Amino acid sequence: MYDTIIVGAGSAGCVLANRLSADPNRQVCLLEAGPEDTSPWIHIPVGIFFMMRSKTLNWRYQTEPQPHLHDRRLFWPRGKTLGGSSSSNAMVYTRGHRRDYDHWAELGNRGWSYADLLPLFKRAQHQERGPSAYHGVGGPLNVADPRQRGEISAVFVRAAGEVGYPLSDDFNGAEQEGVGLYQLTQKDGQRCSSARAYLHPARGRPNLTVITHALASRVLFEGRRAVGVAYRDRDGRTVELKARREVVLSGGAINSPQLLLLSGVGPRAELAKHGIPLVHDLPGVGQNLQDHLDVIVAHRERRRASYGFALSFLPRLVRGIVEYHRHRRGFLTSNLAEAGGFVKSDPALPRPNLQYHLTATILDDHGRRLWHGYGYSLHVCDLRPRSRGHLSLKSADPSAPPLLQPNYLDHPDDLETLLAGVKTCRRILAAPAFDGYRGEELFPGAAAQSDDELREFIRRRAETIYHPVGTCKMGADPMAVVDDQLRVHGLMGLRVADASIMPTLVGGNTNAPTIVIGEKASDMIRTASD
Repeated sequence: MYDTIIVGAGSAGCVLANRLSADPNRQVCLLEAGPEDTSPWIHIPVGIFFMMRSKTLNWRYQTEPQPHLHDRRLFWPRGKTLGGSSSSNAMVYTRGHRRDYDHWAELGNRGWSYADLLPLFKRAQHQERGPSAYHGVGGPLNVADPRQRGEISAVFVRAAGEVGYPLSDDFNGAEQEGVGLYQLTQKDGQRCSSARAYLHPARGRPNLTVITHALASRVLFEGRRAVGVAYRDRDGRTVELKARREVVLSGGAINSPQLLLLSGVGPRAELAKHGIPLVHDLPGVGQNLQDHLDVIVAHRERRRASYGFALSFLPRLVRGIVEYHRHRRGFLTSNLAEAGGFVKSDPALPRPNLQYHLTATILDDHGRRLWHGYGYSLHVCDLRPRSRGHLSLKSADPSAPPLLQPNYLDHPDDLETLLAGVKTCRRILAAPAFDGYRGEELFPGAAAQSDDELREFIRRRAETIYHPVGTCKMGADPMAVVDDQLRVHGLMGLRVADASIMPTLVGGNTNAPTIVIGEKASDMIRTASD
């Protein structure tokens, strides 16, 4: 018996475990389907390359065939360990645009404006540059400037300035727009996941129980009240835990709606299809799926200044390993996406609609396809897609992956935004700063020049950049799943606190906003208990 059971030890779940167990009178249990975060590839920043391939630390989801992407199934990596996807992401610290959160508040979600959330962003953060109007110090999440600043990353920033884009050294300050080097969730040259930031310091508390290898199978109900959680342990046995006060789902935009459906909460027809007894007919569960679709313009590189897959790179790799072990500096501290930024495809837009990630290597198919030699890739994603997808069940078996239908490019505006994005990438990569570095354009390639040829390239090559949200959206409309206190509509003792509650995508990477959702939820839960 626990006071609060948290399902999912990801970006928000670790925050909740820390903040709620700070009350010694509250018994907290945190369930995680994956293992402990002991793999060295989690903590070495460049290990992101290996996390993509892991079969134990990655859910390795696949979407349904995408009708607007030539029926391709897209690979969706998601973290499966303590820290969740914050243990396998690119560590980029961005919050999105202030208007994103003001829009949430305008939808009727009280307390979710930018002004409401800025104090929580600051509370969560230890900004190594020091405090300011936009940044805090002393918080659990360490935010640092990159220790590794590759030559190609610097060339990219110069090139962006040459073609007229503003340069920025802080995407989370007064103005988001600009191009520069990203700040990272790293500490002393290592990844600072939500597990390292929030969970590890709390593990010694006697009132916090952390159970790994625990695949949640359903929420337990007495009538309309959630009273516990059933999970399968690593030996396949079913274990039931009871909650005196609340169950909080923090499994993310995929696992939280899947667990609600498995528990009998969701669209009536969907549950009947799989023979799941209905607890509460809630049609919005699994709907409103949104994600940032990304496409890459890539070149070979002539000076060997990038990170290469070649024998000639071996001496640099050896030096990097030595430097990392001695000083926690060098190549191994790179997140492989050191530079980027936020720009407008049309100057008349009120806020940036494109985001860049420059990788000083050729990361094709999420890094699972290797190109021999040296090169660089410029990713661009559409920050505010208008397409909407959905998640549903393939099976009533909790171990079966759900059906993922993001419906990419269903809205025609999304293709045109990415088309504009590819053109801006080419413009930057053709700037004088890249002269002397620029080799053959691998993709789209010299043959793709017309708008129709570039649209075809996007359909054949676009991939996720790992920001699914929205499947348990917050709001008061008929398709909302939770209210602005993150309580599941129509039920008692049950909340959702993770990226699934976002009504709309934020204009940036989603880890920092999800951590703040955990901070906000912990305040709500503690206030309700007082």
